[in-house]
Amino acid sequence: MPSMILRLACLALSLAFSVLAAVPAGAQAWPQKPIRLIVGFAPGGVADITARVVAQKLSEQLGAQVVVDNRPSAGGIVAADAVAKSAPDGYTLLLLTNGNAVSASLFTTLPYDTLNDFTPVSLLGTFDVAVVASAGANLDSMGALMAYAKANPGKLNIGTINVGSTQHLSAEMFRAMAGVDATVVPFKGSPAVITALRANDVQVAFEMLAPVMPQAKSGAVKILAVTSERRHPALPDVPTVAESGVPGYAASSWNAIALPAKTPAPIVARLHDEIERVLALPDVRERLAAAGVTPRASTPEELARLLAADVAKWRRVIEQAKIERQ
Repeated sequence: MPSMILRLACLALSLAFSVLAAVPAGAQAWPQKPIRLIVGFAPGGVADITARVVAQKLSEQLGAQVVVDNRPSAGGIVAADAVAKSAPDGYTLLLLTNGNAVSASLFTTLPYDTLNDFTPVSLLGTFDVAVVASAGANLDSMGALMAYAKANPGKLNIGTINVGSTQHLSAEMFRAMAGVDATVVPFKGSPAVITALRANDVQVAFEMLAPVMPQAKSGAVKILAVTSERRHPALPDVPTVAESGVPGYAASSWNAIALPAKTPAPIVARLHDEIERVLALPDVRERLAAAGVTPRASTPEELARLLAADVAKWRRVIEQAKIERQ
């Protein structure tokens, strides 16, 4: 009997060593040094705030510092390229965003393959684009807006930030799907869009919800709709664009975490689980909500499908709007 027990113990030990041998060496004790989270935007914006809130909590849970590395550039290309060319060892993360999907559709060539050079991990959250009108404009609903546009072809001006942004493409998609003859007018930034709206240089604007919320609370602008699939939790009485007469319309921005392609599966799984725990923390949800972000985790497979779907969607919008690819 003792010899049988000894043989069973040896077999169990052998199996344990076999499992460890199957796990890449770098994944067995990850992480063992600081991790970089590369962000393709300047400090202070929604993407940067999201990255820093999540990085702080991940540092605590992983026992290794997660450092935010801002590398702003058009379309987040510089940041994405840096991660795509990094070692797949779990020590370089990308703040993957809807902007990366837009870049894949807008730019004729990129130094990386958006769909194949990254390993998706999890969504972090989504943030809505709002359709807003000046408080002084006689536009109290999306129905009134579309009625005005159809009765006055070519007279409706829609303000957004720069060409190729989520706001700009959301407006172009609305124009096409609603069948209205309107002009989308890009500005250099959100403050310029709000100024033009209040001066009635544009009658309506497509802008991220967070910057327009204070304006709406002060009564300077009216939020007519949100562009996402569902109503925003903070604005339960504000309909979606789809509910307002443009069935099938949906557009929103999102932030997520990705790793370089070929990162070992155990690292991906560990990071995913830690992100899921971080996003469930009440203080994290509160801080993200204050920045206009709705916290939301996902599986790696769900994130991969979202990225591919958005690349295809924005490519169609760019082609329909005849926006010149760069």
